[in-house]
Amino acid sequence: MIVNILQARQSFAEMAELDDAAFPLDRVALTLAMEEYPGLDLPQYLRHLDTLAARTEVLVGRDCTPLGIIESINEALFVQEGLRGNSEDCYNPGNYYLNEVLDRKLGIPITLSVVYMEVAKRIGFPITGLGFPEHFLVKHFAESYEIIIDPFNMGRILTPKDCQEMLDKTGNSSVSMSSSLLQPLGNRAIITRILYNLKSIYEQNEQDYEALAVIEKILLLNPGIPSELRDRGLLYMQAGLFSKALSDLEYYLAHSKYPRDLSSIQNHIKTLRDIVCAAN
Repeated sequence: MIVNILQARQSFAEMAELDDAAFPLDRVALTLAMEEYPGLDLPQYLRHLDTLAARTEVLVGRDCTPLGIIESINEALFVQEGLRGNSEDCYNPGNYYLNEVLDRKLGIPITLSVVYMEVAKRIGFPITGLGFPEHFLVKHFAESYEIIIDPFNMGRILTPKDCQEMLDKTGNSSVSMSSSLLQPLGNRAIITRILYNLKSIYEQNEQDYEALAVIEKILLLNPGIPSELRDRGLLYMQAGLFSKALSDLEYYLAHSKYPRDLSSIQNHIKTLRDIVCAAN
């Protein structure tokens, strides 16, 4: 099992080095799950996505209009396959792992959007992810128009008014709907958003090992983020990896302007220096 976990981390690290144009959303989403599910059969889940796309193509038939294609994707994913939003247990970590979403047919907005995007990509239908506040969406775009889609709600097509209502329901009523909230999000940013959500869940559940593994992946995708190095350093400290903790916390202070936790981190660094010096 340990070998599988190390191989999964190495695979993720290799893909993290790819530029955005070559960054495979489906493979990365599945690879990030391989540490949590060491026996995960990645080709099997890729074939599952291929099958969903093949079903969609059959449904499309001759109706190749954007609305016709969207209707066919919705039929394949939410009617035939039975995928649906997990509104009752949205903080279950399984909602963020693509293999679990496909197996349980339950997900949250961002992972259902990943499935939607990957099926659309396989049939040549342009769909991009949208980092909408609190609720991930997708968009079909053409030269003269765009269609906003909500995969969490069975592929419902949204108007700007609908989007504003969603903002209001999620506690963002002071935010006015604008085109800036509907800007495309690249694959690397989508995976990063998934990881941040997972990190939050694991931290709330005090699952330090799992939180540390997620932070490691965030840093592979986005090297040098001071706040993540701080959080990793604090987890290293709890795990007794004092030298690594010291390095991360020193980096955090050196690269942060006016940190609110300055005094606390300085105290940790002093303690860690004493421990590391005593060990040497």
